[in-house]
Amino acid sequence: MEYIDLAGHRVLITGGAGSGVGSGICEALYQGGAKIIINDIDSRNLSKASEKYPEALTVNANLEDPAAVEQMLFRIEEFCGGVNGLVNNAGIGLSKVAHEVTEEEFAHLYGVNVQAVWRLSKLFVRRCMERNEKGNIVNISSVHAHSTQSRYAIYASAKNAIVGLTRGMACEIGPLGFRVNAVGPGYVHAEQNYDLIKTWAEDPHQWVRDFVQNHQVLNHEINAVDIGNTVAFLLSDLARSITGQNIYVDNGTTSLIFNRDFT
Repeated sequence: MEYIDLAGHRVLITGGAGSGVGSGICEALYQGGAKIIINDIDSRNLSKASEKYPEALTVNANLEDPAAVEQMLFRIEEFCGGVNGLVNNAGIGLSKVAHEVTEEEFAHLYGVNVQAVWRLSKLFVRRCMERNEKGNIVNISSVHAHSTQSRYAIYASAKNAIVGLTRGMACEIGPLGFRVNAVGPGYVHAEQNYDLIKTWAEDPHQWVRDFVQNHQVLNHEINAVDIGNTVAFLLSDLARSITGQNIYVDNGTTSLIFNRDFT
């Protein structure tokens, strides 16, 4: 596989140490020659990431904690002088009807999926400006920002907030030399997804097979590196005139008005 050249890029990827979308982003950026900094809240996943990417810095930090974020950024500055790329990938899911979601669940989901994205983005811009350096931000949104399903109202609202934040910040900091874009993954398969799918489907394995066959224009599973390659493109100079956009990497899911088996 060919990868986009990212030599000279120093990129922080939040939530990057697991086996989902973050892993594909790390892979694409690392193979493209970027110096990567991987954040995660799971120390076990970070240990695995350290083995896979021995030249990377791995940082355990809770992004809901402003003090932990500041400490993480300090470590990054010691490691490489600061980053010129930020990928806001960290996020949590919630499969529950809106009228049953608790105050604590809502606050936690928005704390990770929205507030932490804003917090990191503003600190990233400020630090870049202090160094007289320009930078790029890529936020990970979702197809749920386009269309959603039952039990996902709160999650979908958070991902729509990311799209709005992306567009607004692109307008605000574009004149300063920054670009801000978002990538909206479709269904990216990972083994841990089955537990979540069980909340709405009796047979999660069959659900995945049916989804790939009937809810996508293209007949293959999306893998995490597909998302990573799109992120790499947006970070690169090849995308120098693209900002404020939300690009869906979904095998055409958001283009369908009916399922493919509709007759």
